Amino acid sequence: MTHTVVAVGRDAPFKDIVDLMGQWKVSALPVLEGEGRVIGVVSEADLLPKEEFRDSDPDRFTQLRRLRDLAKAGALTAGELMSSPAVTVHPDATLAEAARIMAQRRVKRLPVVDDDGLLEGVVSRGDLLKVFLRSDDDIAEEVRREIVSYLFPAPVEPVGVEVSDGVVTLRGRVRDTALVPVAARLVRAVEGVVDVEFELMSGAAVETRA
Repeated sequence: MTHTVVAVGRDAPFKDIVDLMGQWKVSALPVLEGEGRVIGVVSEADLLPKEEFRDSDPDRFTQLRRLRDLAKAGALTAGELMSSPAVTVHPDATLAEAARIMAQRRVKRLPVVDDDGLLEGVVSRGDLLKVFLRSDDDIAEEVRREIVSYLFPAPVEPVGVEVSDGVVTLRGRVRDTALVPVAARLVRAVEGVVDVEFELMSGAAVETRA
């Protein structure tokens, strides 16, 4: 997450919100209250109704499908514009959980809050994608150290770990191929892994793929 976060209070005026988004090049701002508790989020989508209906024929307002759009078109402050309660994530959430929340709730940025709802940072789609810039060597080292050494401590022959463009391949003979599905889940959870392939055989030389 990004720890340096620009945010606004409930009474922040419309123009200040637009100016901050432009200056910081962000698409949404957390709205804070008190000591930093997140009470909502103002996004570009919350601001657009004002522009959309600014020069419209007044009769168009009767054709609005949602009264919420009409309310936002006339909103003047962050408290009136914000979407509340805010869609947030806890610092301990995994990247996969954060990505799932973003996809399900159709948001581009998530405030990161502690157990008391206080803002600690913001995670964006860009932050989640940065993990895939991790080097193949780093990924391979973590897979060997954190997964292979524990799941296959005494293989029939050494288990080789190869990583190419984020795709992990494990090759070798192991005593218990029943652990392959477990290894598959663990390897896919490693940051930066794009996919995983297995060419692990038992002592009887039977190839198993996950």
